[in-house]
Amino acid sequence: MNTRNYDHMKQLFLLAVLVLSLIVYTSQAQVPETTDTTEDPAKFQSEAVLLYQQQQLDSLLKIRLLNDLQSAAGNNKKTRELEQRLRQIEIEDSTRKIELISKIELIRQNSKGAAVAPFNDTLFSIYSRIASYTPVDRAANITKNIIRIYNDPFYKSDSLILVKTDNGTEIVYNGDMVVMLVSKMDALYFNKDDYQLASEYLDLIRSSIVTERLANSTSNLLLRIGKVLLIIAGLGLLIFLINKIFGVVRRFISTHRDKYLKGLTINKVKLLSPEHLELFILRLSGIIRILIILLVVYLSLPLLFSVFPETKMWTATLLTWIISPARNALNGVINFLPNLFSILVIYFIFKYSIRGIRYFVDQLEKEEIQINGFHADWAQPTFRILKFLLYAFMLVLIFPYLPGSGSPAFQGVSVFLGVLLSLGSSSAIANMVAGLVITYMRPFKIGDRVKIGDITGDIVEKTTLVTRILTVKNEDVTVPNSAILSSSTINYSTHAARPDSGLIVHTTVTIGYDAPWEDVHRVLLEAADRTEMILKNPKPFVLQTSLDDFYVSYQVNGYTKEANNQARLYSQLHQNIQNCFNEAGIEIMSPHYRAVRDGNATTIPSA
Repeated sequence: MNTRNYDHMKQLFLLAVLVLSLIVYTSQAQVPETTDTTEDPAKFQSEAVLLYQQQQLDSLLKIRLLNDLQSAAGNNKKTRELEQRLRQIEIEDSTRKIELISKIELIRQNSKGAAVAPFNDTLFSIYSRIASYTPVDRAANITKNIIRIYNDPFYKSDSLILVKTDNGTEIVYNGDMVVMLVSKMDALYFNKDDYQLASEYLDLIRSSIVTERLANSTSNLLLRIGKVLLIIAGLGLLIFLINKIFGVVRRFISTHRDKYLKGLTINKVKLLSPEHLELFILRLSGIIRILIILLVVYLSLPLLFSVFPETKMWTATLLTWIISPARNALNGVINFLPNLFSILVIYFIFKYSIRGIRYFVDQLEKEEIQINGFHADWAQPTFRILKFLLYAFMLVLIFPYLPGSGSPAFQGVSVFLGVLLSLGSSSAIANMVAGLVITYMRPFKIGDRVKIGDITGDIVEKTTLVTRILTVKNEDVTVPNSAILSSSTINYSTHAARPDSGLIVHTTVTIGYDAPWEDVHRVLLEAADRTEMILKNPKPFVLQTSLDDFYVSYQVNGYTKEANNQARLYSQLHQNIQNCFNEAGIEIMSPHYRAVRDGNATTIPSA
């Protein structure tokens, strides 16, 4: 048999093997139509293997066609047929290459690698499966084999070699132990040759074993213990220095308290005395000292854990626990800066708008500016209402810019607080509305003598919720505004302050029918004239209010400007009435007293 026929037979045999393998993989890769495998890595892997084998088959066919093309030299018809088939195979091969790249990309997107980490440090990851072995199974088996090699007391790095097989490249130890198989699919995942990828894995395994053996040697163990002791000593020294520094600060504050600590005063309101401020600063410095020590201890733990390989993995975790929140906080602050600028712009717009309104209100209160129908005493209450509404509107505008305003937790807390306010402030809201109505009703002002219900006194304070009244006995009575609005109010000072009139004070006396009414009128007017706080003009007058069975009721009336001194005025008026009637020889009768003139003494006192 000549060499050329032998090559043809060899190519046919390889072609048959590839076709058979292709049929087997095709039957294994078939999936029922009802199953959705669009994200199944195993399906993508099977399809990629089929494409790869088809590429190998096309390569063999191209070699065979090229050989046939050489042997058909001089036969134009056969040459054209072979060239046409060769071009068709090249086109199909190019298409399969593109499709193979797409399948490998899908595998990358849908595969989760299983880490090979025999010494708590990932060497590489496995992404593809072999037969029934998943990537997790393969990674666990490879890790187990590497640990077995590490535990071999007669380990030599040269005992790890590469062996090329039909399925890929094997990493073999001591000629009989297969550590792992780097399959064609493993290589396709990284766009590499299986032998090249196996060589890289072999170098990683050798270096990890050597590093781990060196790390666990006696000399290294002693060195690590020395490092740990050194770190602990440094930590102790640092804590000592921190305590020393804060001790100096505390002594400085205590020694120079009178010089630097003058207390805390805000808007002329003294919040903290120098002694309390000193105590506050000392306690604050103590808290800061403890926090700094805890932070130093925490930051030293990753350094301690990094000394030993077994705890080295905790280093990154501990640092992440403190660095991640700090990074998130810093990113949150940076991301919040545009919103902060918007909040400041809104705040300053409303702040200076309120200042402008305050100036206008002050002018209204001073009556420098007058608006028809708007009283001067409405200025400040109206300003407070406008100020509240503007600040409420400002908060509504600022709310969306606050960090976390859109989160369910923030919204839940807002709703909860709203429900609490609505349930617990019904009476307060009623008093506020009543206070607003009273302001614009103007039934009284500060200093007026009023009678509200059974309470008589001077108005000393009006607030949004309550009104305070000082009675004639110096009793400070607080009345809710809702109670004022629901009851009648008598204001004694309104007409007393007018120049053309005054408050009419009056009292009633009962005189028998034996006294001429003209004399009684004259005596009562005389008593009113003697009373200092009763005006001479308009003149006092007398009214006969009733004709009873045993006496006549006379009411004396007089005008006064002293509405707030009614108690003294009535006392003086009653004294003068008694004196004037005694001087005129007229008895004052009462509903329970009548005189029988049968010789008994009169009620008039002797001179």
